[in-house]
Amino acid sequence: MEKTLDRTGGREHVRQLVMTGLFAALGCGATMVLQVPSPTGGYLNMGDAVVLLGAWLLGPVYGAVAGGVGPALADLLSGYAMYVPATLAIKALMALTAALLYRRLGKRGRTLLPCALAAEVPMVLGYWLFDALLVSLSGGGAFGLCLAGSAAGIPGNLVQAGFGAAASVLLAAALGKNAYVRRAFPGF
Repeated sequence: MEKTLDRTGGREHVRQLVMTGLFAALGCGATMVLQVPSPTGGYLNMGDAVVLLGAWLLGPVYGAVAGGVGPALADLLSGYAMYVPATLAIKALMALTAALLYRRLGKRGRTLLPCALAAEVPMVLGYWLFDALLVSLSGGGAFGLCLAGSAAGIPGNLVQAGFGAAASVLLAAALGKNAYVRRAFPGF
């Protein structure tokens, strides 16, 4: 039987898959451990920090998978099952944006905050649109009216975005000083 991967490529692929699973689990845990209820019905959490950090460390593809799966699983386990598809897509897009911008801007520490803030834009917009869709589909009226009503969730999502961006940049700065992290993630 012919081998399709050489030894190093196979090991690297397995390592990437394991790290993706670990970041998905960390994202789920960080989303579930500390949930501060929001007045608009959702909750604030530490999940965005892990999504962004995973994107920078794992890259666009693996980071998007981990970033989407972990928080989506947290929604499922926390009783927010209706948000699972939206969270999967929104957080994956958030991670993809963060990783691609980080690569594009040159993988330097000073680029982390702009990458984080830009990556939070799809989160704020995505949940606003999804909330409006949920209200509209449940008989809440025309989609335009539902958009206006769902805008009430934007301030809470902006707080979530700011907190996630700040926490991820601080975590990245601390991890970037660790020799193991620099060795295990050479592009970081």
